[in-house]
Amino acid sequence: MKKMMMIAAMMVATLSANAQFEPGTFSIQPKLGGTISWLSNMPKLSGISTLSGKNVELDKAPIAGVVIGAEAEYQLSNMFSLAAGLNYSMQGSGWSDYDEKVGDYKLELKDTKIQLGYVTIPVVANIYLFKGFAVKGGVQFGFLTNANMKFNAKVNDKDTSFTKDYDESIKSNCEKFDLSIPVGVSYQVPTVPVVIDCRYNIGLSKVNKGDGDKMKNNVIQLTVGYKFAL
Repeated sequence: MKKMMMIAAMMVATLSANAQFEPGTFSIQPKLGGTISWLSNMPKLSGISTLSGKNVELDKAPIAGVVIGAEAEYQLSNMFSLAAGLNYSMQGSGWSDYDEKVGDYKLELKDTKIQLGYVTIPVVANIYLFKGFAVKGGVQFGFLTNANMKFNAKVNDKDTSFTKDYDESIKSNCEKFDLSIPVGVSYQVPTVPVVIDCRYNIGLSKVNKGDGDKMKNNVIQLTVGYKFAL
């Protein structure tokens, strides 16, 4: 039993040592997580109802997405490191759901959103305030891969129902390059090199083309990664 306890203690000590990433070392961190995003200066969605003829206005709402990628980090000192990543990030913005009933007819409008996809390259500096905990900031370059306007519409009456999923590309109306400032914090678990990272990406560049309101990306990003020494 004592021998088994000693082996277990040695394994824990080895994991802890490997998780510390001494100055002068490189590491790579595959990561997966989620996003909550919205577009600043995006107008409310308005139109005339086909049922009642009245004006309808939908409020803005954030949408959820996925982010996946990897990050390479160089540990310059115990307190400071530099990192660069390559990710695919789902972003965009949405509007509130709407339903209306006139006589035997009912209209439901759901999941109305602008969905954007970017390949992003974040470059950040990490300052370790204490072991495993870092604050970070830097710059992120984004390259648009897809942009779609989506919604789900459902019409019911007493005899029939009709559902339509609308999905149309609006990529030609969007700028291909996006610049943002990522700021956040991360925490590395003491015994294993698992990193929990939370960032807020503040959009600097305009998403939409033309002379309209300057819509910019705002993204809250939460990921979990595993660091490997190189």
